[in-house]
Amino acid sequence: MPHEAPSTIALVGNPNAGKTTLFNALTGSNQQVGNYSGVTVSLTAGETFTPHGKKLRVLDLPGCYSLRASSPDEQVTIDALEGRIPGHAKPDLVVCVADASNLERHLSLVLQVIERGFPCVLALNMVDAAEKSGLRLDPQKLSEELGIPVVPIQANAGKGIVQLKQALRHPFPNAAEPVWKTPDADPDASRQAFIRDLCALAARRPDVHQQTTSDRLDALLLHPIYGWIIFLGVMFVVFWAIFSFASVPMGWIESLQGLLAGWVENSMAEGDLRSLIVDGVIAGVGGVIIFLPQIILLFLFIGLLESSGYMARAAFLMDGVMARAGLSGKAFLPLFSSYACAIPGVMATRTIGSAKERLVTIFIAPWMSCSARLPVYFLIVPMLLHEQEGSWKQALVLFAIYALGTLTAFLVAKVLRKRLGPDAGSHFMLEMPPYRPPQWSYILRHVTDRSWSFVKNAGTLILGLSILLWALSTYPKHDGDDPSEALAHSAIGRIGAVIEPVVQPLGFDGRTGTAILTSFAAREVFNSSMAILFRVEETDDDVKTRSLIRDRVAAAKRPDGTPLFTPLSLISLLVFYIYALQCLPTSAVVAREAGSWKWAIGQFLFMSGFAYFASLAVYQTGRLLGF
Repeated sequence: MPHEAPSTIALVGNPNAGKTTLFNALTGSNQQVGNYSGVTVSLTAGETFTPHGKKLRVLDLPGCYSLRASSPDEQVTIDALEGRIPGHAKPDLVVCVADASNLERHLSLVLQVIERGFPCVLALNMVDAAEKSGLRLDPQKLSEELGIPVVPIQANAGKGIVQLKQALRHPFPNAAEPVWKTPDADPDASRQAFIRDLCALAARRPDVHQQTTSDRLDALLLHPIYGWIIFLGVMFVVFWAIFSFASVPMGWIESLQGLLAGWVENSMAEGDLRSLIVDGVIAGVGGVIIFLPQIILLFLFIGLLESSGYMARAAFLMDGVMARAGLSGKAFLPLFSSYACAIPGVMATRTIGSAKERLVTIFIAPWMSCSARLPVYFLIVPMLLHEQEGSWKQALVLFAIYALGTLTAFLVAKVLRKRLGPDAGSHFMLEMPPYRPPQWSYILRHVTDRSWSFVKNAGTLILGLSILLWALSTYPKHDGDDPSEALAHSAIGRIGAVIEPVVQPLGFDGRTGTAILTSFAAREVFNSSMAILFRVEETDDDVKTRSLIRDRVAAAKRPDGTPLFTPLSLISLLVFYIYALQCLPTSAVVAREAGSWKWAIGQFLFMSGFAYFASLAVYQTGRLLGF
């Protein structure tokens, strides 16, 4: 008996088959799309409509190579197909998404879906790339042999989507007994034999292999010497561009911030309310928003690398490096994702089959310098080099910062991996996609979403903490005109006095220690805290009062009149922020993914202690050497 027309459909396919691209084309969602495997690590739901107006619920499931779960993300796929995910009904129909240019590999999962009796449709994706490589596809023959509808599509260009929706509106029959299953035969062997015969009929390759553009590029980009030179060069150019290209819009934001502060000062009478707006809200939030152009550029470059297909090549190059740290190449993608934000990086570890390797990867993921650290780096690095504008020197220092955090993470991973002991190996399997033009619509959506999230954070958490810090640095009031005495008398001054003995061996004063303490909620709060806590240093003129936060901090003095921030104390501060885990949402996600708060608390204590003693070692060693 046929099933009724479906109301819930699930997208299933190998990693990098284009499921999320198809999901976006069907639902109009803004999910992140990367031209490498391992992006979708949890179930995503949306809605679409058939050409005749029937509403369908669409589930985008994590990529998997088989329906025998070997990793947490593959288990999510199986549970969703069986209707075991709370809040999501069992799908009425499965849309198997397969890369037409790698059909022989992708058909294995399609056959497993059919064998389990799920009504399904095969969405034959990337037919344009397959045909350009000389592959001769016969969708009708595929449909006849598999016994299911086959629809050729090009999801990234929206081609074939209407035809796929037409196919989804019809009732589907119960799956018949698969013809490739023969009595007394090994299931895997008979399945692979059927796939070879089917591809020979319906996906014929040319007699002579045609070298594609991707093949020619890979000969250079995957070269054991030139590939690494290009990889390091690409990373350096990204850092240089972030510093250099962002200087102009940062100047615009700085000028706007100064104009806004000046307008408020001229429009309001002197008093606590004006001080709250100028020194609390504008200085605090502005101290973070000014770095928005650099955040935007970071996500833009990450999006370009993902969408073009280069990210998969970087993962291939890094496989050998990861092995030296006791990890497989599967750990590279979650760790690279952590450069943008540790939370999706930690979640992406679900693609790792080995439980112990997954725990190690979760443990070191926050040491990949995330975008929340960038405002701190962009504040300190120009002060360290005595430069206001972007330069290759600043890019080189930023590159070294990232390299130091990554190298330390690998060393810790190697030690921790040995302590956890051996377990089932996690084999590294990665689809090597063809190079493609950037998918600008998805990249721009991704950049917009990430940037807006950063702005919202500035408008909520950072704004709230800025107001709180202003109040703590203003009250209780002190009778007198000396701003230093007023700060010491305030609540924040008293907190700083308690903290100062702890941070003084690192080269910091109580105000810096207080800013560090507030940034344990979110790292970027450090900048707004410094803007508020050091405002008493700028009383010379209005222009200086409205200058960049780095100018204010650079002018700070110790009680004896010497500069508070020397090159040595700035390096000490950088080292602390490279290693400290200052992100409560990350700890919450680690507890969920690791299945225990003990792991999250242990990670927090270890990374915080490591940051303190590393900073202490740098500063005290530097002093002994006379720096």
